[in-house]
Amino acid sequence: MADADAHSLDETILARDAALLKATVREAGALAQSMFRTELRKWTKGASSPVSEADIAVNDLLEARLRAATPDYGWLSEESADDAARLSRRLTWIVDPIDGTRNYLGGHDEWCVSVALVEDASPVLAAVFAPASDEFFFAVRGQGTTLNDKPVRATSGSELDFARVAGPKPLVERLKPSLGEIKLHRRIGSLALRLCRVAHGALDAAFAGGSSHDWDLAAADLIVQEADGRMSDLSGEPILYNRREVAHGVLVAAGRDRHAGIVAHFRNRPLA
Repeated sequence: MADADAHSLDETILARDAALLKATVREAGALAQSMFRTELRKWTKGASSPVSEADIAVNDLLEARLRAATPDYGWLSEESADDAARLSRRLTWIVDPIDGTRNYLGGHDEWCVSVALVEDASPVLAAVFAPASDEFFFAVRGQGTTLNDKPVRATSGSELDFARVAGPKPLVERLKPSLGEIKLHRRIGSLALRLCRVAHGALDAAFAGGSSHDWDLAAADLIVQEADGRMSDLSGEPILYNRREVAHGVLVAAGRDRHAGIVAHFRNRPLA
């Protein structure tokens, strides 16, 4: 095995890890699906974050498969104790075993397994699998995004049809405050899926409020970027991953031109 901490990820290792990621996330999604809509032990983490035995089982499977195959890589998961050793690793897996746990526990379809491989601060591989709706998004740096193995792209143009925009309504309303009441796209309970909807044109833009973390974002970020979209904070700065602080502020994802227009709007009218 190449020393992941001494050399940048070459194409051979990238291809190997892409195959590993795709197979592992499919297996993890199948496990999550097998436990979906069954009686599960569940509890609350922190102030209000739900966790179930399915989250832990999927996390354990992902960790066992990925870390066994890539022992030199770092690990950051919503459901694992944070290990500061990841900060010294060039390559780190960033994992959300079940993004949209509330939806999952409520028996709703919009949840997913989300995994990215980050080199330094940027994702180079990404998989987001929504088994209940049979959607498998996959992206490799420089090679585009696929949905169920077919290439996809974000919508072009810069106009805003608010029925095709998802995110916190008070935030989105700041784009066109003179319009009064606007009708947004329905709420999507999985943040990773909300962002991925931009990558295949189901949404023109998606926002994340100020309570997201690396594991919610890293895979969707690459999936959007490789679909000719952009994802950033409201000032247009790229999102950096595998830092000591893994929480993020308000973010936006959209096709390239639309993203530029939204960023320009908020630069002139910043949030208080």
